[in-house]
Amino acid sequence: MIFRKIRLDTMSVDQLVGRFAAITAAQDDALLGHELTKFNRLFDRMLEVLEELKGRPGDQRRALMALYDYPNMQVRLKAAIHTREVLPVEARRQIEAIAESHWMPQAGDAGMALAVMDGDLKLTGIKPE
Repeated sequence: MIFRKIRLDTMSVDQLVGRFAAITAAQDDALLGHELTKFNRLFDRMLEVLEELKGRPGDQRRALMALYDYPNMQVRLKAAIHTREVLPVEARRQIEAIAESHWMPQAGDAGMALAVMDGDLKLTGIKPE
């Protein structure tokens, strides 16, 4: 599936959540296939959806919580990571569950996310808010 740049401002929140799920599931396939260029393009499309959700009244990134039970672990991880600002307790629980799942590579990414959240890991060039 190819995810071209489209007008996201005409989509409903539910449609945006669906697009986010499809993009992040495709990221999983790209990771497993070692397709870095494809993954990077998908990452850009994911960020566009996130920006659109964030810009909606009330910051609609919280709608991604609907993906916390999604069958694909990459979708669940990205939904949790990108809802940390709006649903910190729920997102943390989800990230912890993924880290404890030992489902790789997402469990490793979740563990790193927790380390960053806890201040155990400082990323160069990123200032804490």
